[in-house]
Amino acid sequence: MKNQIKILVADDHPLLLKGLLQELQAAGYNTTGANNSIEALNYIAKNDIDIAILDIEMPDLNGFEIIKKAKTQENATKFIILTSHKEKGFVVSASKLNISGYLLKDEPFSEINRCIKAVLKGDTYFSTTFTSIFNHSIAPELNRLKLLSSSEKTIIKLVTQKKSTKDIAEILSISPRTVDKHRSNIIDKLGLMKGIDSLSIWTQENKEIILLN
Repeated sequence: MKNQIKILVADDHPLLLKGLLQELQAAGYNTTGANNSIEALNYIAKNDIDIAILDIEMPDLNGFEIIKKAKTQENATKFIILTSHKEKGFVVSASKLNISGYLLKDEPFSEINRCIKAVLKGDTYFSTTFTSIFNHSIAPELNRLKLLSSSEKTIIKLVTQKKSTKDIAEILSISPRTVDKHRSNIIDKLGLMKGIDSLSIWTQENKEIILLN
């Protein structure tokens, strides 16, 4: 029965929170609202919640941080992100958390309801925008990173931290010449342009993806 399904909604915008709670209650769900992240996290810790629908940007803790902390408590709550953010970095962060759903606030309530039903069945449900960004901007880069050796992956993570060739050589106890050789091989494998600092540029554009590996 729907009224036995317990859903927590956390959003620091009172009107948005009130509107979504009203829609969920009209659809027959048992709902509770939280207008800040600390309240949301405490409620999840103390109650058996089937689904938590979270905004990303809230004071104190963002939605991703709530999920990370809640998961350390080993509860069975499923998490859905409801946000205005479509940026690649947010999609990557959501992917790392293995959440159950990611929806945009400009979508109709019917889409949220479909997501809830899918999650209750044990499935995942993501906005078409989320899926498109992942498939076209993230998955191809992840596949390119699979071409790198473990040593090359270590070096590219250090490049992401803006470490110089000299810094990397000292950290890994290898010669600067060896670092440069690795950098050249990485550029070839990733299909980047030579003659400019293309590797540093690429790592800064894809730092969230690199940290997924």
